[in-house]
Amino acid sequence: MMEATMSDTETADLETFRDETRAWLEANCPPEMRKPATSDADVFWGGRNAKFSSEPQRIWFERMRDKGWTVPDWPKEYGGGGLSAAEHKVLRAEMARIGARPPLSSFGIWMLGPALLKYGNDAQKKEHLPKIAAGEIRWCQGYSEPNAGSDLASLQTRAESDGDDFIITGQKIWTSYANYADWIFCLVRTDPAAKKHDGISFILFDMTSKGVSTKPILLISGYSPFCETFFDGVRVPKSHVVGTINRGWDVAKYLLQHERAMISGMGERGVGRPLGQIAADSVGTDAQGKLDDAMLRGKIASFDVDEAALAACAERAVDLAKAGQAHPAFSSAMKYYGTELNKRRHEILMSAGGVDALEWESERSRQGARPRAWLRTKANSIEGGTSEVMLGIVAKRILDLPGA
Repeated sequence: MMEATMSDTETADLETFRDETRAWLEANCPPEMRKPATSDADVFWGGRNAKFSSEPQRIWFERMRDKGWTVPDWPKEYGGGGLSAAEHKVLRAEMARIGARPPLSSFGIWMLGPALLKYGNDAQKKEHLPKIAAGEIRWCQGYSEPNAGSDLASLQTRAESDGDDFIITGQKIWTSYANYADWIFCLVRTDPAAKKHDGISFILFDMTSKGVSTKPILLISGYSPFCETFFDGVRVPKSHVVGTINRGWDVAKYLLQHERAMISGMGERGVGRPLGQIAADSVGTDAQGKLDDAMLRGKIASFDVDEAALAACAERAVDLAKAGQAHPAFSSAMKYYGTELNKRRHEILMSAGGVDALEWESERSRQGARPRAWLRTKANSIEGGTSEVMLGIVAKRILDLPGA
């Protein structure tokens, strides 16, 4: 009898891991956490002042945290699960199978963490990564400015040297959840005489520091996660710079890849009911059980195909990233496709709802949830880089088109 090859052994080990993971999730994920989030309160962001919206939410978070599965593929020394790429894929699949919600949503997980793992020094990793994994600190991102949006490298928030510290003065805008964040990862100009993309540093500091203030921005949806953020002589130790001083653009670009990949995920349905089932609530079905509107049915069918394509592409992107083979500009293509797809989803939902979808404040419409969500999607193709900028990156860096 032939001995099992290494690939056979790995396959068997992975199937064992799948069985154990499935059993653990079944035993530890509360039924309430296997349903789609219906409001912001259903999402746990962590942080110093975090509160759980329910006992099941607390239980689910703490069990996953103790398992290291808030950040399954991070090293165990930083509070992660230490899972391989293949094991992480299995975990994601098993969570999706039962509709399990993420136990913790965090810009620290999605954006800062990967940047620290690549560019942070040992002290920074030990200080910040375990707190991100445990949901102890909530982070926000200080990138865009009133005159530096799509042209981010034009930022003017300055950091002036003062001994072992920098003194930071300036303004950021569209800072998501800045009014709730504990710390910020921020781009500042440390050498105003350098070329535009040079002289920028990537720095971390506490939002309770003297001189930091925020002001919420209201969107057309009536809600907003965004803020203006002001820095008035904020003193920050130079040891808080990630990477090399004046080389922050390298860190910024790497982090943007993860931000855009994260934003592209809104194009995938994830947990929750399929679009056709939601539309049937308003439109109804015919005698054969089909959606009782042929044109709408065709739009949803086309959307479902594109959604499946995005999901497959996202899975492939994760595999390539884990193998170190991902094209650095591919996240821009994903960001464009995912956000435009999410806009299509909500256009279809508005069409399916008819006049009822226009209700703004009635209890019947749950305070205008559908139109507010539809309006919110208009920002999807702006935040994290506009669709036009993403297409320009794809044309230049992936397709290598003449004149791009």
